[in-house]
Amino acid sequence: MANLFHEILYRPLFNALIFLYQNFSFHDLGIAIILLTFLIRLILFPLFYKGAKDQAIMQRLAPKIKEIQRNHKHNKEKQAQAMLALYRLHRVNPFSSFLLLIVQLPIIIALYRVFLRGLSSDSFNILYSFIVQPDSLNLFSLGIIDLSTRNIFVIILAVVAQYFQGRLSLAQNKSSDTKSLSPMEKMGRQMVFMGPVLTFVFLYVFNLPSAVGLYWLTTTAFSVVQQVAINKQLKQNGELTK
Repeated sequence: MANLFHEILYRPLFNALIFLYQNFSFHDLGIAIILLTFLIRLILFPLFYKGAKDQAIMQRLAPKIKEIQRNHKHNKEKQAQAMLALYRLHRVNPFSSFLLLIVQLPIIIALYRVFLRGLSSDSFNILYSFIVQPDSLNLFSLGIIDLSTRNIFVIILAVVAQYFQGRLSLAQNKSSDTKSLSPMEKMGRQMVFMGPVLTFVFLYVFNLPSAVGLYWLTTTAFSVVQQVAINKQLKQNGELTK
């Protein structure tokens, strides 16, 4: 299993990073990481888009879900049937975000291994024959960020981006009464703050190199732009007014 993971995910991602570093990043590893992140997000765009869209719709459906639960609180079968009908009406899968996590988790692990262990010349022996081996890797991005060590500036940007991504996924709710919120709405609001906290803990407390932080920042910024586009589409199409 370890060899399969190495050959299917870790080695291709490492080779892609070196290829981008040699040919498209002006020998700036930070730019190569950003380009690799964008490449991965583009390849997995349908999955990320579906997961983010379904999450946004589920947040906006929370009042209707709460109404169904209230109307059928004594009949779980009718409640389940009404829920399924609501999901079909809005073409949403309530489990899509979990499926997305399962799909991308191995990729995230492989990327972290690339950034944590692959930033030395000792890893060049796994390069494909058609990838030109660099003499060395320049671990300073833009001449100022050492990608091999923790960088508080990168961490702060990643935390802020994570917060905005969480805010954008929530439905607008003018009511300040948190008691009227459904469990789904409350969890969504909590994750707006838990996401940034976990990002800070993961990157700062675990003392991860800024190469990991740069990947996290880039993929979250991609998610922010994607969520803006999704919210605009939902508003224009009026999908929740059916």
